[in-house]
Amino acid sequence: MILIKNGRVVDPVTNTDEVMDVLVEGKKIVKVAKEIKEEDVKAGVYGACENSGASADGAAGSAYENSGACGASAELEVIDATGLVVAPGLCDAHVHFRDPGFTYKEDIESGAKAAARGGFTTVILMANTKPSVDNLETLNYCIKKGEQTDIHILQTANVTCGMMGKELVDMDLLAKNGACGFTDDGLPLMDEKVLYEALKKAYELDLPVSLHEEDPFFIKHPGVNMGEVSKKLNYGGASRTAEDIMVARDCVLALDTGASVCIQHISSGNSVDIVRAFKKMGADVHAEATPHHFTLTEEAVLKYGTNARMNPPLRTEEDRRRIIEGLKDGTIDMIVTDHAPHSKEEKARELAKAPSGITGLETSLSLGVKSLVKTGEISMMKLIELMSTNPYKFYRMTPASISDGAIADIVIFGEDALWTVKEEEFASKASNSPFIGWELPGKVFFTICNGNVVYRG
Repeated sequence: MILIKNGRVVDPVTNTDEVMDVLVEGKKIVKVAKEIKEEDVKAGVYGACENSGASADGAAGSAYENSGACGASAELEVIDATGLVVAPGLCDAHVHFRDPGFTYKEDIESGAKAAARGGFTTVILMANTKPSVDNLETLNYCIKKGEQTDIHILQTANVTCGMMGKELVDMDLLAKNGACGFTDDGLPLMDEKVLYEALKKAYELDLPVSLHEEDPFFIKHPGVNMGEVSKKLNYGGASRTAEDIMVARDCVLALDTGASVCIQHISSGNSVDIVRAFKKMGADVHAEATPHHFTLTEEAVLKYGTNARMNPPLRTEEDRRRIIEGLKDGTIDMIVTDHAPHSKEEKARELAKAPSGITGLETSLSLGVKSLVKTGEISMMKLIELMSTNPYKFYRMTPASISDGAIADIVIFGEDALWTVKEEEFASKASNSPFIGWELPGKVFFTICNGNVVYRG
């Protein structure tokens, strides 16, 4: 049993933003109320404590003796959340745990620990592993391994066999066996006929399709925006047109098929406008934004080198501002990390030969607080909606909630609590991040999943 005292409960599901107490027993939230007294819990007033005699050290540093109606094995941990935010566990709808095939970068166990440290209780794994998740054996491997971790892990399947973009996977079979959606993330689907058939099938299955939008014809060199910085570096770069043309095509296909489509890691302001327009037309189209795309610009490549190389690339300040506007008005539904761990040796290569991507799970919430909430762009409620409620909904899950009877998936963090990003403290196997050394607000103190404390900060 866990009693969370005096926290600011911020929950978009119930539209709650006020100081409340939260009582957890087993896997569920038993009660959310203005005041829940410890003595009442011990006396079994809430039907949560039936035995007595045992004691446990609470998070506030005190031992609580269970007595009265409580039994010999019951334990109560009291967390003093005064001045902290108590929110539904975060859901990251776009992560790479590199398992199977690239586990020297990350694996499902280490990725789950990184997620818990970042406040995430649920993550959605992308399917560009080796072998890729285009078959039942690999899908089962990922699902079973995910079930052995402390958080909820769901697995997408590929759209096409071997991510070759030519032949559809057996979408019926993979959906029946637990695939939560379909994506060839990492590669664009260039054949519109193949994608059209995939979207029609996904509509039948009522599962989402998430799309990586970069037409290679408009990319001279990947990972850096085609613009002023690429000119300074004499590096061809990737034009925003590479993204815009794919987004426009796929929004049309979404409108035509009725399929639920996600534009992944949107980076171009033009693409934000395209998504906005098609939402107004009635397309079931959604979009993701990453913390690095709403925090940094192409200038970061000059300072952070390969740790600021990513696909799609960081773009201009105008693009960054338009992404923020898209987050504010609902055009962009989700904040995701695109958590992309790589080894130090790989990132130490020259810009043209280094892999793209950064780790993101452990800094995402804090960057949301820093870049969006502290700047007055959005409210804390909106941030939690973008990082929890909406990703759950997109992947057809019941959103986490701080409410009576809900599964106890909870993050407790300090909006004003500062911490410094240190390479040696990452729970991930990787530390390829441009944010190392940054002092950030939004320190995570507790992550609770299924009623268990899975991270203490």
